[in-house]
Amino acid sequence: MKVIGRRVDSVSYASATNQIIQWAQSDDSHYVCIANVHVLMEAYDSPEFRNIVSTADLVTPDGMPLVWMMRLKGGQRQRRVYGPTLMLHVLDTAAHEGIPVGFYGGTPRVLDSLIQRMKLRYKGLNVAFCWSPPFRAMNPEEDSVLVKRINQSGAKILFVGLGCPKQEIWMSEHREKIKGVMLGVGAAFDFHAGSKPQAPDWMQNIGLEWFFRLLTEPRRLWKRYLYHSPRFIVLAIADLLGLLKTVN
Repeated sequence: MKVIGRRVDSVSYASATNQIIQWAQSDDSHYVCIANVHVLMEAYDSPEFRNIVSTADLVTPDGMPLVWMMRLKGGQRQRRVYGPTLMLHVLDTAAHEGIPVGFYGGTPRVLDSLIQRMKLRYKGLNVAFCWSPPFRAMNPEEDSVLVKRINQSGAKILFVGLGCPKQEIWMSEHREKIKGVMLGVGAAFDFHAGSKPQAPDWMQNIGLEWFFRLLTEPRRLWKRYLYHSPRFIVLAIADLLGLLKTVN
């Protein structure tokens, strides 16, 4: 399905998890984009990023505005597939199936807390790889070493927590290099490590998670929400009225 001209797949937690597990059990390389308003607006504005999202193996509807649009366009049963929750579904199944996982992103402190909590929550979880990358671009030699470490670790599902658009660009650049499934999960590392608060369920359900996050991180997020959200509303209305200019 298309939302403001951009692809979003009609999936559930169960179907997305099953597909990710199937891919993880093969030796192929895949990546999953977890889409919200920020992701779609970045894709709308940038031809390069647009291609990265459109060629992902799976694009899930993370944000409630996307879910509402999909329902209005015929997907009445569509539900949200929220990145941090999808991560838990995948970890639970991976633990049961004995599939090694890895974590790439976040700070060393966040990763330590995240892994400790996830291992307590999911008995038998095999964390084969974790690394907190530097806050700079890595050179080709460093990147080659990183790819080798990930592949040699045996991790078949790699959660990437670099934030949008950095994580989607990274996953696209490493398709066919990393033998496994990459999931760009944004702030999920911080949420599940307990270093950042999540919006209450009632705020998430009515599409106000953005407001909660803006209140908790105003200096970092104000520009994103005040720039992207009003433009998305205008484009969404144009899309529903059949007036949206197609951007390839």
